[in-house]
Amino acid sequence: MKFSISRDALIKPLNLVAGVVERRQTLPVLANVQIVVDGDQLSLTGTDLEVELIGRVNLDAAAVASPGEITVPAKKLVDICKALPDGAALDIQLDEQKLIIKSGRSRFQLSTLSAADFPSVEQGKGGQRFVIKQGDLKRLIEKTSFAMAQQDVRYYLNGMLFEVATGNLRVVATDGHRLAMATLPCDINVDNASQVIVPRKGVIELGRLLINEDQDAEIIVSNNHIRVVTSDFTFTSKLIDGKFPDYERVLPRSSTKEVLGSRQELKQAFARTAILSNEKYRGIRIVLSSGSLQIIANNPEQEEAEEVVAVDYAGEGLEIGFNVSYLLDVLAAVSGETVKFSLSDANSSALIEESESQDCQYVVMPMRL
Repeated sequence: MKFSISRDALIKPLNLVAGVVERRQTLPVLANVQIVVDGDQLSLTGTDLEVELIGRVNLDAAAVASPGEITVPAKKLVDICKALPDGAALDIQLDEQKLIIKSGRSRFQLSTLSAADFPSVEQGKGGQRFVIKQGDLKRLIEKTSFAMAQQDVRYYLNGMLFEVATGNLRVVATDGHRLAMATLPCDINVDNASQVIVPRKGVIELGRLLINEDQDAEIIVSNNHIRVVTSDFTFTSKLIDGKFPDYERVLPRSSTKEVLGSRQELKQAFARTAILSNEKYRGIRIVLSSGSLQIIANNPEQEEAEEVVAVDYAGEGLEIGFNVSYLLDVLAAVSGETVKFSLSDANSSALIEESESQDCQYVVMPMRL
């Protein structure tokens, strides 16, 4: 294997792929990135056996002296590329199981492991295929991923539900205390709606990869994997084998109180009162009365913060407690000038939506204070 490439062309896919590679591995080859030169295409692959990412770069035909494949330590290769100056030209060749990298007066020799030992994530047969814009998929992830659980014993919550149905793609995340749901109308035509759970790491990595908003991404959903293919990369993730909660039952349907307020004003008021909330439980009280929403926070040191925000509300009074961090997460995820809160009583969950559109819905459970 012998080829030439510019540092700038190599570092972009290398950074993407290295993000998947775990530093501490039981199998030494999993700390490596696989390099494959075939024709005029360079492919870089990283995997942790759960998630696999292949980044691709087109090479000039004259830059490829001979094809081949090998694996080298991912972190060291990334660090070498970062340390070289912008615009540097790299000559890379395999010489007696060592990868030699030359650039100007610099020369590096990396240890290698055989590409034959490198595992690949098998793609299941069948499944559903559809194409959406990268930017649309990225927005779905950004608007919901904060609500995924982290290391919950209910393993099926440590990920995101992808629901594929004719006419729309819906994603849902919940950690049991709050729920985020976003729906994208799109050109999908399937016989039966299907649900799969993508693990947390896969969701976060995928969100990081979707940088060309106007370019298409092909999504292939099979029984045990989800694959996303673009012109720059192929991303594959195993799925979580479990049953996601019935999110439709969680959505409040019979709210009696609707509050409309400025998203920015509410966000700032919640952020200020959060300063003096209990550091462990992050609880605040909301006192609702005609035309105003009062936010009160206090802590074990007997300190107190109080804010009053003008809102569009004409119903009867209500006092209800929430984890302020959950409310701030929602207000950071939604867009638009105004936000709508739908409430019933002090013991019922709140439904939060953008007032202009209904494609994103958020449910936050109340707290007893």
